[in-house]
Order: sequence, then structure tokens, then C-alpha cells
Amino acid sequence: MDITLAVLAAGMGSRYGGIKQLEHVGPAGEIIMDYSIHDALAVGFNKVVFIIRREMQDDFDEVIGRRLEEKFRALGVRWAYAYQQPEDMPAGRVKPWGTGHALLCCKSYLDGPFAVINADDYYGRHAFERAYAFLSESSPDRPDKYGMIGFSLANTLSDAGGVTRGVCSVDASGNLTNIVETRNIVKTPDGPAVQSPDGALRPLPKDSVVSMNMWLLTPSFLACLEDGFAAFRAGLHDPLKDEYLLPDIIDRRLQAGKATVQVIRTDEQWYGITYQADRAWVNQAFRRLVDQGVYPPDLYSDL
Repeated sequence: MDITLAVLAAGMGSRYGGIKQLEHVGPAGEIIMDYSIHDALAVGFNKVVFIIRREMQDDFDEVIGRRLEEKFRALGVRWAYAYQQPEDMPAGRVKPWGTGHALLCCKSYLDGPFAVINADDYYGRHAFERAYAFLSESSPDRPDKYGMIGFSLANTLSDAGGVTRGVCSVDASGNLTNIVETRNIVKTPDGPAVQSPDGALRPLPKDSVVSMNMWLLTPSFLACLEDGFAAFRAGLHDPLKDEYLLPDIIDRRLQAGKATVQVIRTDEQWYGITYQADRAWVNQAFRRLVDQGVYPPDLYSDL
């Protein structure tokens, strides 16, 4: 059975000011998604789909595609590009339609259980181990049983500014009951807090479960995405900014009783580049992981 890693890499990186998915952060010039791909292959994923904008392909080929092609062939890993293309984009809109639409753009490659990740987030080996174990046990009898890797909020913050996180509610059985996209969560000396425009702080528990958009899904979800996208387009409030986002889509299915999502906790430390100032911190983090032996200096040499 194929277990696929779908890498969301078509975002604009507006706060960062460039294509942050392709920034070199590792000691030998690796990019963040190198580490995710390494960890996914190490635990058993055997198919990778990069979801990009077509105009990014030359940069992707140069930075990662040609470099990994030989390794993928040696390991028997299939891979492909899928393109998030504009669909009747309103005049003046720059951003793609969002992560839900991005996943729709690669539906022809998703014929078995799959994990979805952001290209610019580091999730850690443990997260991929748990993701693979969950997907390996996917059953056709439960096509609407999904999973989500849940991180502790305190492990996902940036020193450089506020971040947006999906703050989750989880029931006693470990299932997701609600997810709320919460903007401008900042680090303070007393722990995480939501900062309002006037500077007021609302504390949040540091062990709050948050989503980092690492979803574990089945092909049946794609039909829901397709139906929902038509409704989204018909009900646009702001044609220039509205986005069709995976957390919103999954939350609506939860509230309608049409799906269950098992929250699979990890204590991994997140690393990612939201702002330019994050880059030095992320560089240091990956150098430290190599020094500690978590990754070899030649990243893919142990596969």
C-alpha cells in the first residue's frame, strides 16, 4: 500500500518576504522540507507529492527536485509535482485559494492514505513515526476516520513575532472536538498569550494542543473538498483574501458529525521561518541537531 506525503509548498510567504520554503537552513544548505522528507522516508512513506505554483518549478528543481531524484529512484519512492493553479481568480487577487484548494490540485496522486504537511515547518522524526503508524492502520471500513499530529503550543512559537495556530479541543477519548484558528500568539515571560491590536494579552496554557497542519487523511476526504470548494466560491465574502483552509473544512465535518479526528500528540520542538529574524534561530537549531547525531552531516546518507 502506498502511503503518501503531500507537501504544501505553494504559499507566498508574505510576512517573510520571499519563497521561504526554499531558504537554506541546514549546515550543508538543506531546506526545511529536506528534513521532513528524510524523516518520512526513514519511517516508511513511499510516495511524495510537492504542491507548488507552476512558476516555482525551476527553483524547486534547482534546490531540491534534481538533487533528490536519484535518491528517490534508489529507494523506490515515487514522486511528482502537482500545481496549484488559479481558478477564475478575481482581478487583483495574488494569493492562491488556500490549503484546501492546494490539496484538491493533487487529488489524482492520492489513491491511498496520506499525510499533509507544510513545506516550511519542521515536525520531527517522532511526528512522522506516529503519522505512519496511524496511516498504516487505515481501514476502508472507516474512510472518515482521520488523524492530526498535535503539538504543545509552547513548542511552536517564534521569538520574532506573533504566529497563527489552530488551537484544539480534545475529548477524553483523544478525538478532536473543535479547532479555532487563533492569530497573533506571542511569547511572553509568563508563557504564550494572544496579543490584541491594543497590546492587551490573553494568556493561553503552554500545553494547549495546536495543529501545525499535519493531517492524516484518506482519499474519501477529496470528494468532500471538491464539494466544499464549489460552496466556498459561491459564498465569498472578500474575493481578494478569503481562503479555503484545511482546518476550517475539517472542523465543519466534525461539527456535522461526518468525521472523527484522532489527535496524536508529540513533544517535538517545531522549527519554522515565519519572519526573516527566524532564520538565524532555525540555522542554529539544525546545526545542533546534526551535532547531536539526530541527522547525519550528509542528510540522506543513512537511508
